Amino acid sequence: MRKILLYGLGVLILLGTFFGAKYIIDNNNKPKPKVDKVIKTVFVETVKNDTVPITIAANGTLQAKERLELYSEVQGIFQSSAKDFKVGQPYRKGQTLIRVNAAEYYASVQSAKSEFYNLVTSLMPDLRLDYPDAFPKWQAYLDNFNIDNSVPPLPETSSENVKYFVTGRGVYSSYYNLKNLEQRLGKYSIYAPFDGILTEALVTKGTLIRQGQKLGEYINTSVFEVELAIGKTFSDLLKLGENVELSLPQSSKTYTGTVSRVNGRIDPATQTIQVFVEVKGEDLKEGMYLEAQLEAREQPNAIKISRKLLVDESEIYIVRDSVLDIIPVQPVHFSPKEVVVQGVPDGTKILSKSIPGAYAGMLVKVNESSTPSSANTETVE
Repeated sequence: MRKILLYGLGVLILLGTFFGAKYIIDNNNKPKPKVDKVIKTVFVETVKNDTVPITIAANGTLQAKERLELYSEVQGIFQSSAKDFKVGQPYRKGQTLIRVNAAEYYASVQSAKSEFYNLVTSLMPDLRLDYPDAFPKWQAYLDNFNIDNSVPPLPETSSENVKYFVTGRGVYSSYYNLKNLEQRLGKYSIYAPFDGILTEALVTKGTLIRQGQKLGEYINTSVFEVELAIGKTFSDLLKLGENVELSLPQSSKTYTGTVSRVNGRIDPATQTIQVFVEVKGEDLKEGMYLEAQLEAREQPNAIKISRKLLVDESEIYIVRDSVLDIIPVQPVHFSPKEVVVQGVPDGTKILSKSIPGAYAGMLVKVNESSTPSSANTETVE
């Protein structure tokens, strides 16, 4: 009886376990998540091959065409200037940039003038007696002589005897020595040769200036030049007098320059040639970085696309029946942002804006808008 009860209890436990497990399994069937298929919206354009102008980008920095580095040829104290001798100070043509105190040297020049006047005066008695024809000219010279003005040129004479007589008295040598002193006196003042602005000032009023010392830098702000380095294969693109369009990076401002100089030598290291373009503009500043787009040639039967659309430098994506495909192309010319390619049949729909994660066979939807903004996505069940 005991054995029968134990067998019966075991059978009941087994049956309960079976039905319990079956109940758990039947109630554990969760619905599978519904996966949405993502179809990306792309922007396309229809290819129409045409003649594409190929442009070459060149760049350089502006430099003032007229520049004056100020150096002192004399020694003395910086006495005055027409304006404050400081960076950014504009001057007009003829205004005094720097005047060095020349009182001591000026006195020596005046003394030399007085000695020269006395020398010529000592000739007059002999000229009156021996060369009466030359006497009136030299008398007029003395009458017009002003010690406060520059020494006037000596009287001209056709008589060889008069020349020998005047030369023997040392008049000519004294005259040219005096002119030399006057020339050096003029170097105590530096005048602006053109309208411009001071870009460097190394001295101030009261400074002791020494001979050969650099004083500053002065430039003309109305005319600038930009140096462009052009590859030797395109050296014939720019000729003297030709107009060049220049622009500021990341700006809509453009300027029209003119080729002013072309170097006749090719740089052996870079295989480029220097071309200087003259440009004017009120808002231009020395040191500005300018870019130029030079028309090189025209490429027939080609299209221009963004470099971002190029795959492995030789392929592009196209759209066929709402599916992406990839075809080979032949790049002709690369620019920083665009590339000119050949080999795309007319009527082919190519991407006009790159999409992330693109691959051949990818299902896409063509956006009918003609202006690409950003790649959208659409989900379908």
